[in-house]
Amino acid sequence: MNNDVLDLTRELIARSSVTPDDAGCQPLLASRLENAGFRTEFLRRGEVDNLWAWHGSEGPVLCFLGHTDVVPPGPSDAWASDPFRPDLREGFLYGRGSADMKGSVAAFVVALEAFVAAHPEHPGTIALLLTSDEEGDAIDGVRRIAREFGEQGRAIDYCLVGEPSSLERLGDIVRVGRRGSLTGTATVRGVQGHVAYPHLADNPIHRALPAFAALAAREWDPEPYPEFPATSFQIANFQAGTGASNVIPGTASVQFNLRYSPHWTADALVAEVESLLAAHSLELSIDWHRSGEPFHTADGVLRRAVRDTLRDSLGLRPDENTGGGTSDGRFIAPMGAQVVELGPVNASIHKVDERVSVADLEALPGLYLGIAERVLLRGAE
Repeated sequence: MNNDVLDLTRELIARSSVTPDDAGCQPLLASRLENAGFRTEFLRRGEVDNLWAWHGSEGPVLCFLGHTDVVPPGPSDAWASDPFRPDLREGFLYGRGSADMKGSVAAFVVALEAFVAAHPEHPGTIALLLTSDEEGDAIDGVRRIAREFGEQGRAIDYCLVGEPSSLERLGDIVRVGRRGSLTGTATVRGVQGHVAYPHLADNPIHRALPAFAALAAREWDPEPYPEFPATSFQIANFQAGTGASNVIPGTASVQFNLRYSPHWTADALVAEVESLLAAHSLELSIDWHRSGEPFHTADGVLRRAVRDTLRDSLGLRPDENTGGGTSDGRFIAPMGAQVVELGPVNASIHKVDERVSVADLEALPGLYLGIAERVLLRGAE
């Protein structure tokens, strides 16, 4: 499996699949899985490619979840080698998507092939769901497919996400949930005027600063939520002014984000933020974007399978937490699935000279295979 996963990862990196362009990654993977006995279904929605591949016809359903799209590489001359020409150097494979997450996707496919070859009459269903819309708007990817599956009564019981979860060494951290994400863009309205005549104007910057400072200083959670970081509020962008030093602007725009624990829902946070801003007598409007609600997988079949596989294969016990950003697991969890994220070290993701350790890459298929065997062959133990 070792050389196979390295070769397949290199093939995927060589396809410049900048979101939402799949650039032929999914047909390549579908062909391999079809040759291994999987059935496949291409689910193109809008400009987004999605692939569902499965083996088996009954429950429970274990799904490996990943994405073939990558973020833009930026200027190619900033890289030590072409970002879409995979390069092996000193034990690492370099290229855009090597860690996030073409290495994991390749490892999924190699593990799926090995699982079916070893257990052709396995119980349950083992599957792969891929999208080209994880790094983009995440509208026509897993979010939409999960909704369609729910409407069709298609279940996913266990979901292993290949996002790069590890911090210093492979498997030291696995994600067992994620905070929710809510973004607001507030337009604060005032009255434009001359800075020498402030009594004839109404400065929206002056009005906005105390209100948003209060939001930033607030402790949002009444108490710690088990296995979750605290809810946080961060201002990402603040824009105002005409470019002239002698003009009070008429509007100010403030973009902010809340990453929130299960103490909150998006609707409750919207109501709370709007109430707090109203108390500052601001004239404003807010556009809200709900990225996803928080989810949490309690200790059970999938977490045990991941933990036991890492213990037996790597000799470590992972830190099981809910840190980091968001992942497409947030769309699968509402289906009632147990969701865990396990992937390579994330130190270089979205950066120039993104890379993955070859040793870690070669270890991943065995880990994913071991988890699948524990879930589907021994999950009831």
